[in-house]
Amino acid sequence: MKNQHYSSHGSREQGFELSYKLACEQLSKISDIEEQCHKSGTRYVGPNKIIVDYLNKPYHITLPDAKISSEDSKVEVPLKDKILILHYFTLAQGTPATGILITYKQLPGGVSYFPAFSQRVITPFVNHFGKDPELLMKAAAKLGGREADYGDVSVIVNAFNHVPITLMLWKGDEELAPNGNILFDANISDYLPTEDVTVLCETIAWKLVKSIPST
Repeated sequence: MKNQHYSSHGSREQGFELSYKLACEQLSKISDIEEQCHKSGTRYVGPNKIIVDYLNKPYHITLPDAKISSEDSKVEVPLKDKILILHYFTLAQGTPATGILITYKQLPGGVSYFPAFSQRVITPFVNHFGKDPELLMKAAAKLGGREADYGDVSVIVNAFNHVPITLMLWKGDEELAPNGNILFDANISDYLPTEDVTVLCETIAWKLVKSIPST
């Protein structure tokens, strides 16, 4: 079992490496970086640098080497975050927000992927915040989250400039267990593929868990 674990971990890392390489290649094919900054709502510093806001922090992308660094930290940016940042920037279509919220199952392929999404994202999210939803507001503050009016408690976290993520909770009672869900603007597929949405929401959920104030 131990060897299987390391093999699986290694395969996942290899998958990230390949995805990152492909994302860098996609970035190199963009002829008008300034226009893509407009579509993605990112900041055009010059032909060799852009700034992407990701989970309430600015990240620099230098060109043409596609090097990504955090503005306020010397810590290496995790590979999965680099991939999300590059995918968001290169795939952004500039579609305006619709104001219509959809569930994960309404994303392309979402019905098939939902069991994995529920296990990786919704279950840990509800397990950590369901019994005390008010903690969600405090934890979300570090990600720039703002209160929303859904469920018993809900917050909106702007993962990227054009990708708001709505996390909502129901407290439950003697008969019903706590429950939760995550909603997206109907235009999200114009900015990220469904697989990336899963990784993004998983990242947000665990960042929230780690931000739970200690008592």
